[in-house]
Amino acid sequence: MAGLASDGSNPDVSLLYDINGLAKSAPPWFDRVMEFVGEWGIMLAMVMVVLWCWWSVRRRGSLTDSVSGVAGMIWAPLAAGIALLVNIPIRGFVERPRPFNDHEGIEVLVSGKTDFSFVSDHATMAMAIGVGLFVANRKFGLAAIGLALAEGFCRVYMGVHYPTDVVGGFALGTAVALLLAPLALALLTPVVSAVARSPRVGRLVRSRKADLPLTEAVDIPEPRIGSGENDLAA
Repeated sequence: MAGLASDGSNPDVSLLYDINGLAKSAPPWFDRVMEFVGEWGIMLAMVMVVLWCWWSVRRRGSLTDSVSGVAGMIWAPLAAGIALLVNIPIRGFVERPRPFNDHEGIEVLVSGKTDFSFVSDHATMAMAIGVGLFVANRKFGLAAIGLALAEGFCRVYMGVHYPTDVVGGFALGTAVALLLAPLALALLTPVVSAVARSPRVGRLVRSRKADLPLTEAVDIPEPRIGSGENDLAA
């Protein structure tokens, strides 16, 4: 499988050299910035987007909407974790070496990468979070997907992944986040609804505006496909 990127005539390798070549011509300080952004910065930004999404969806007008939004928001990091687990056997089966092991002249900004290259864990996790958030809230989901695309570019720029490693990670993260969303939301929504009715921890789900008498039943929303910004996607 590593032969997929064995020579410079391969578009995958050509694009690798084109993107990674930018690191050679960039000033050292910019490469250090890209190293931090690609390794940690974007993932930290993803965490901030998830927290911002939680703060936003719990402040919606109705308790039902808050429960739906928080359940979808919780699914985003869970989808990322599941996608990373799925990637473990994929990496072991493909066994693709890192690009700097097979090709000369690669500018490597991060040392110590000894595992296999396909597929990119960073790209997988970032896109799973992005698509998972899109299930809960389209505005925040699009922002997170944009960050995921930037993460993929950074991984190639840093010389630690081929472009197809990143594309494979995007596909894996998207597949896990979308295909498992109906089951995940069916399991998460009753749990989040129970938390919302709790007088002690209910504020994690509902705001003051969404308060209802604790004896009042809360309808459990069903996952659905909608056109609104905050609709859940099945």
